[in-house]
Amino acid sequence: MSKRMTILQICAATLIVTGLGLGIGWAQSSSESKTSALSEKDKKFMHKAAKGGMMEVAMGKVAEQNAQSDDVKSFGKRMVTDHSKANDELKSIAEQKNVQLPSKEHNEKWTSDKAYMNMMVSDHEKDLAEFKEEASTGSDPDVKKFADDTAKVIQDHLDLAKEAQSKLK
Repeated sequence: MSKRMTILQICAATLIVTGLGLGIGWAQSSSESKTSALSEKDKKFMHKAAKGGMMEVAMGKVAEQNAQSDDVKSFGKRMVTDHSKANDELKSIAEQKNVQLPSKEHNEKWTSDKAYMNMMVSDHEKDLAEFKEEASTGSDPDVKKFADDTAKVIQDHLDLAKEAQSKLK
């Protein structure tokens, strides 16, 4: 009886271990398929968006602290709020897709309100074009939706940046 029980226990243990191995293999292949489903274009977009978003937050914090104009301070605060939210959303998508995003913080130096707002107008014009491009030609539906939703916010930022820029001497 004990010999038979031992054989049954060995068989059961073998089945469990084999099943776990298959489960791990399936999980790995499932996560690999999530990664491979993304085109290189989608991945490149995600990396650029992450870098740009971190820069917007860093520069927004500097503007909040160092700007002379209340409009520029307010714009900087809006950049911190909105881009932090977008960065968090992008990180969540990247985790789901097993994409490693850059995490280096930017250390930006303040020169002037005018220089900051000129950079923000130029940067948001470029970003708007890139986000619209990804929204229309990207291959991953989650990344496309993120790009489309964020493009609307970027358009608002561009309008605000131009308005604040026009008030500076």
